[in-house]
Amino acid sequence: MLIESSTLAAFALLCFGLAITPGPNMIYLLSRSASQGAKAGLISLSGVGVGFLIYMLLAAFGVSALLLAVPYAYDALRLTGAAYLAYLAWQALKPGSTSGLQLRELNPDSPRKLFSMGLLTNLLNPKAAMLYLSLLPQFIHAERGQVLAQMLLLGGLQIAISMTVNGNLILIAGRIAALLQQRPRFAQLQKWLMGTVLGGLAVRMALDSRR
Repeated sequence: MLIESSTLAAFALLCFGLAITPGPNMIYLLSRSASQGAKAGLISLSGVGVGFLIYMLLAAFGVSALLLAVPYAYDALRLTGAAYLAYLAWQALKPGSTSGLQLRELNPDSPRKLFSMGLLTNLLNPKAAMLYLSLLPQFIHAERGQVLAQMLLLGGLQIAISMTVNGNLILIAGRIAALLQQRPRFAQLQKWLMGTVLGGLAVRMALDSRR
């Protein structure tokens, strides 16, 4: 088997946690859907998906070559990924932080612009870049060979999870907006939950010296 099922499950959990953590992509997609409808949100999501695909292909070829050529590349990427997860956890848990889910009104745009804005939002999203450059390689087993194939498999899984999560959020964007307005404790619970999960993943990644 190219990648063990336990490794795929752990990676899928990480991707799900990051997908439901508020960031530029989620805020834009929910705001667009609440302002212009689910169809506009889904068109924007297609642009986000293309952005993920671009990042995934660039990282798959670049990181694969790096892991094979530089002996300590894995450790450098591991520590960078752990530091980034710790940063996300701190941003969620620090005193005075907000949930990050404040939606905003957006003017209606054409399908072409919706797609372009979704693509640009994702390409300029540091969370997307860090996911592929430093987090995804943690789940690669170079000793199994076919590093590029492993990267593509994991990248494809991440894209599928992100598109599924955001697609469902788009379809219920109006309800989410109402929930956030009526129940502020929900946003606080989400903030603490994701901060704790990301912090735990950061510690696990930093201590992982199996390669």
